[in-house]
Amino acid sequence: MNSAPDRHAARDAALDALRDEIISCRRCPRLVEWREQVARDKVARFRDETYWGRPAPGFGDPAARLLIIGLAPAAHGANRTGRVFTGDASGDFLWAALHAIGLADRASSRRADDGLTLTGVRIVAAVRCAPPANKPTIDERDNCAPFLRREMALLDQVRVVLALGQFGWDAALRAFQAEGTPIPNPKPRFGHGAEVRIGPRTLVGSYHPSQQNTFTGRLTVPMFRAVLEQARDLATR
Repeated sequence: MNSAPDRHAARDAALDALRDEIISCRRCPRLVEWREQVARDKVARFRDETYWGRPAPGFGDPAARLLIIGLAPAAHGANRTGRVFTGDASGDFLWAALHAIGLADRASSRRADDGLTLTGVRIVAAVRCAPPANKPTIDERDNCAPFLRREMALLDQVRVVLALGQFGWDAALRAFQAEGTPIPNPKPRFGHGAEVRIGPRTLVGSYHPSQQNTFTGRLTVPMFRAVLEQARDLATR
């Protein structure tokens, strides 16, 4: 029988291999063209930076009990820095909240090499490339879906999945279905703070920390911190 260190090493190696496969993916021509165009053209405030311009892999603790699913990399956020939720306003909101409840070792992150460490949580995007207008097509969504399913299968300690927005919620439900986990009928409805048990895991919903939500007050700091605490507490029971 393999020891726990051997199993952990095998899991980490498999996650590394999946990461390499994700960042080399060119399956969606429209997304490849867009992400690379953005990386060439840049914006004035980042004109002196070298953009990542590739898919953004998952980031965080391989032994996570909490998995957070976002929508897709921001054109001048993760598409620039190479790490999900790093270098944009949504990430600023997320990291501060994770730090406040003890899941991140710092309250901000602007670069992928800043040493940020997450404990007990991993973060992925449902679609790994930055899409034009932040709207992937159905085909692009479906092309990327196997990456999420495979990453979830490797993250065998995950007990709670926190979906950021309706897109993340639906992506999680499709991933559960793809692995053969029965979905309740009727289909669970997304909502901020929504909570549903699906097989061995619990799915929790949160409004996405996009500027559209945070600037309008639809998602406030106390609201976001509360739903993260809800997910954290469920994951550590």
